[in-house]
Amino acid sequence: MPTFKVNVKWGKEKYSDIELDTTEPTEVFKAQIFALTGVEPDRMKVMLKGSTLKESWETFKGLKAGVTVLMMGSCTALPQAPVEKTVFVEDMTDQQLAKTMKVPAGLVNLGNTCYMNATIQCLRSLPELATSLSEYSPTGPIAASMQDNATSITSGLRSLMTELGSAGEAVTPLMFLQRMFTCFPRFAEKGEHGGFTQQDANECYVEFVRCLQQRLIKPGQTQSFIDKFMRIDYAQSMKCVESETEPVKSLSDHVYQLSCYIDKDVKYLQTGLKSGLKEHITKRSDILERDSQWEKSSLISRLPAYLSIQFMRFYYKEKEAVNAKILKDIKFTLTLDVFDMCTPELQEKLTPVRDRMKEEEDRQAEATNQAKLKGEPLKTDKKTIKKPYSFDDDDGSNNSGFYELQAVLTHKGRSSSSGHYVAWTRKKGDDWLMFDDDDVTMVKSEDILKLSGGGDWHSAYVLLYAPKILEIEEKSETTSGSSQQKQEPMQE
Repeated sequence: MPTFKVNVKWGKEKYSDIELDTTEPTEVFKAQIFALTGVEPDRMKVMLKGSTLKESWETFKGLKAGVTVLMMGSCTALPQAPVEKTVFVEDMTDQQLAKTMKVPAGLVNLGNTCYMNATIQCLRSLPELATSLSEYSPTGPIAASMQDNATSITSGLRSLMTELGSAGEAVTPLMFLQRMFTCFPRFAEKGEHGGFTQQDANECYVEFVRCLQQRLIKPGQTQSFIDKFMRIDYAQSMKCVESETEPVKSLSDHVYQLSCYIDKDVKYLQTGLKSGLKEHITKRSDILERDSQWEKSSLISRLPAYLSIQFMRFYYKEKEAVNAKILKDIKFTLTLDVFDMCTPELQEKLTPVRDRMKEEEDRQAEATNQAKLKGEPLKTDKKTIKKPYSFDDDDGSNNSGFYELQAVLTHKGRSSSSGHYVAWTRKKGDDWLMFDDDDVTMVKSEDILKLSGGGDWHSAYVLLYAPKILEIEEKSETTSGSSQQKQEPMQE
């Protein structure tokens, strides 16, 4: 029997009925001991009848139900004198520079788990989501709640992101990985040589978002964080192209991710998005009394604060029976305007903030020109006020239709079952972070724009856009407010 319970003795402490599964890597059992004792896996020695637990269970002799294994190790390492000589900034490697600049912690790859690591780092880049997770608390007994996949993943993401936020070095997500495998066994699939197989990062992203959508709900509220901040509503119409007398049907739908379809005519993100707004389907016509061709048209009726977009790069080649990848170069931009994809009603609601943004851009451009004409430096220390990015009656929406790129999940390789996934997230302005598992380096916006595909380099697979924030100069806002107050009596 591959799974049974054992006892662990550590000094004067003894832990009973610890579940041990010999079908899992030995690191998983060490992680369980670490959770109980606080002794990190690389500082522990697990022994049984003279044999030491290493990378394989085969060398661990005498293992059976009820046996007591001995663990030796300390929670804290002894202080040691520095052994590395001083390295100057100009002589540092990218990894050393990233550590010195106090970049966020990365995640250790536990064997083809880059898809999970990249997904987590992209989600972690959304500040409101990180805050909502930190405030999450599962209801009911923990033992019972962990049997629920949505609760288990949400709780696991909360713990992992908390650990990432306080860690000075890369985090090893052993416990979360085991939890994910339990909730979604297909991700635990192994290859011919016993190692974990590569999985699709967007499938992982969708599963995580679905779990958060079910559980990340504040007490007293009916909508989850995902429904507020990531739900896209559609207004749709269905028209029969074979019958002029068939009534047009109006529908509504919602999704949590847009799709960028790729064909020979698509060269830009916007084109791929718009091509997905119209499709032809086969549906029964009551007038013709048979199946006929219908045109389904969609327009966005509600924009979320955070917009997720998937490039439809992967497809199945039936002849070769393999997953293939479209390597075509599809250009995307650091800013995105989806106004043309919205319903007329939503466009009307978006217009006031869009006009205010245009006014502010014109004012800033004029100030820049005046400074150049006068030969004066442009003032950069002006105080500004950030205006809300959501409609007053729709928390978590986008009230302008403008977005700024926040994170990119890329894939390098020629099929979804192989290759490598990496996360790229915006730090501030033109400064970005590249999360290549536990290796975190700083890059610039120009490096992000090179992720459009077209070769064997990293190509964008999932984009996460954040709302563009309207910032008003404090002096300008005060003047505008005073002017409005003076006009009020005249309006009465």
